[in-house]
Amino acid sequence: QVQLVESGGGLVQAGGSLRLSCAASGRSFAMHVMGWFRQVPGKAREFLGSISRNDNKTYYADSVKGRSTISRDNAKNMAYLQMNGLQPGDTAVYYCAAGPYWPGASVSAFDRWGQGTQVTVSS
Repeated sequence: QVQLVESGGGLVQAGGSLRLSCAASGRSFAMHVMGWFRQVPGKAREFLGSISRNDNKTYYADSVKGRSTISRDNAKNMAYLQMNGLQPGDTAVYYCAAGPYWPGASVSAFDRWGQGTQVTVSS
């Protein structure tokens, strides 16, 4: 089983960019589809995108398509979410997740979660 730890969150001005990282422990990282989600208080966790196990196929939600890039480095057990053109509406806790299903565009498709990292976008 993998354990996940996100980093890279923080405060950014509107129009700025962030690169979130997800560090995975365990030797089975490459066997998992990796996903990124976000959540604001009182709302459901929102799927942002996912990346396949070994061939780097990506799948994005419409809300972030065109301004986000998901990548992974299996040799380093790392996954990344690059987000550009951030707006106050992107303020949320961002989570990475690992799961067995591709593209896994729902919370139920992932069974391992990080603790989340806060992203705050100021206007």
